Amino acid sequence: MVGKKKRVAAPQKQKIIALQMDATFFFERAVRSLDRCRYDQAIKYFRKAVDYEPENPVNHCNLAGILSEIGKYGESNQILQRIVDEVDPSMTECYFYMANNFANMEQFEAAEKAIIHYLENDSDGQFLQESEEMMEYLSYELETPSAPKVIKSREELFLHDKARELLEQGQFAQAVKILKKLIKKYPDFLAARNNLALAYYYMGHFGKAMDAIAQVLEQEEGNLHALCNLAIFYQNLGDRERLEKLTALLRKTYPYHQEHVFKLATTMGILGEHEAAYQLFKRLLKGGACEVQADPCLYHYLAVACVNTNRYKEAERHWQQTTKLDPLSDIPSFYLNLMAKRRKRQEETGDGGSSLSYHYHLPFEEQFRSMEKSSEDQLPESIRKDPMVRSSFFWALRHGDMETKLQVIQAFSLIADNEVKEALTEFLLDPEENDYLKRVAMFALRSIGWKEPFTVILDGEPVHLEPRPYAPKLPQWDDNWSEVLELCFASLNKRYDLVQQHDLETLWVEYLTRIHPKQPRMSMRTGWAAALEYLTAKMHRRAVTYEEMAARYLISPSTVRTCVKHIDEACGLRRKMNEIFSVSGDDIREAAGQQASTAKDEDG
Repeated sequence: MVGKKKRVAAPQKQKIIALQMDATFFFERAVRSLDRCRYDQAIKYFRKAVDYEPENPVNHCNLAGILSEIGKYGESNQILQRIVDEVDPSMTECYFYMANNFANMEQFEAAEKAIIHYLENDSDGQFLQESEEMMEYLSYELETPSAPKVIKSREELFLHDKARELLEQGQFAQAVKILKKLIKKYPDFLAARNNLALAYYYMGHFGKAMDAIAQVLEQEEGNLHALCNLAIFYQNLGDRERLEKLTALLRKTYPYHQEHVFKLATTMGILGEHEAAYQLFKRLLKGGACEVQADPCLYHYLAVACVNTNRYKEAERHWQQTTKLDPLSDIPSFYLNLMAKRRKRQEETGDGGSSLSYHYHLPFEEQFRSMEKSSEDQLPESIRKDPMVRSSFFWALRHGDMETKLQVIQAFSLIADNEVKEALTEFLLDPEENDYLKRVAMFALRSIGWKEPFTVILDGEPVHLEPRPYAPKLPQWDDNWSEVLELCFASLNKRYDLVQQHDLETLWVEYLTRIHPKQPRMSMRTGWAAALEYLTAKMHRRAVTYEEMAARYLISPSTVRTCVKHIDEACGLRRKMNEIFSVSGDDIREAAGQQASTAKDEDG
């Protein structure tokens, strides 16, 4: 039997798969080890992943995380600190992890420092809620915790809240600066654009306010805040046609959110739609939360709507509630008295007169009466801080008559904050404003401590002036002449208003200009001071005698009379005062202003 032929098997190629020993390989091994709770192996593999890719911060974070998991908080923080110091400083979440580690080690101050750093520098806000919970826990442990200056992931909201706070304080120019920066960084932030429009409106910048509203409506044509603001702007511009179309739209609007209900209610009231305003305020009060029902402004607004719709008994109840919620305010009693007069007039004539204002402050005229009774140290806080009062001042400075603008400049000299200084320096650059008013504004700025040179448009031309008395026809100013003014102002303070003090200074400049190049005798400083006060009092119809001036300045009546005669002869004051005294009462200051400008308008 023949045996079978054996065949030799063909050699097979060996299939060898090369093992990729890289960071990914060790990462996967580490994860598998974690799934099996083999923490020692997981740490070993995470370390190998770091060795293979030391520049990858995720590998470091994984290692720090597992170390924290097994209670090695200190070693974990060392790795996390190395990440932000050497590997990737932008990984701000490392500070959140470090804060957790510090808290677990009961190093609460270090934890607080780390979590604050995270909140102030992390723009994503991935662990924002957890961080807030940790801050609450740390506040309990530390008892006197600090808070982050800003939460970066909420930066736009923080800045917007700051701008709104400035608006509520009447710091409109500062609010504008913040809102403009915010809009530049977040162009779609419509609430910021709406508040920018309001800030411009409060400052009297109609054109800029309209532009800001237009930009909101371009992005969202149904934005209720923008539409309400636009309606008020139309009203102030006297655009009746467009106002009526927009008001008709607002009448049909039924907002859901309380904030929108309040905005629409106040807008309808300002537009004279008092019945609509009444219904909206009632709805807000009935369905409002506790904090809404505790707001004295809301009861005032509802009371005003009641008066404007002849619901007098209901209005009285609401103002009584306003008094309970805001017992230090004069506003409820003022309006209750005003309502009584209106009601009596309506019963007698059938016409109650004009509608009451919805703003929660005393009317503009009342604020001035209060101001005129106050010294600088006693200026009512309502004038300094109330945003609507301050807004009315800014508004009047731009759109009031001459007498009103003089009153505003005087009020600004008493408020004397940075906002006021900005408004007055801007006023100096308006080519449409009266030059006398600008000189009073310069005097006001100097009176509140302005030390920088002025840039002012006078006679249509820009002029740069030093912060001293305006004397365009004198080649230079002598400090000795200022000593006379200082003697005067020390005596005048709290008895003569800002405009009267300005007119006194202008009279002194006029006298010096007319006798130039001669010089007044500086040995008679108190005599010149007494004469200037005497003549200023006469110009403003104040009763005064030579003997009274002599006693005030500790000199003889004959010295006062001699100095008055010199100034009178040089300036022709008797003729000018006769002209002033022929002017009716309300025009006296304007006439005094014309007299005070003669040093510029007449040749010596």
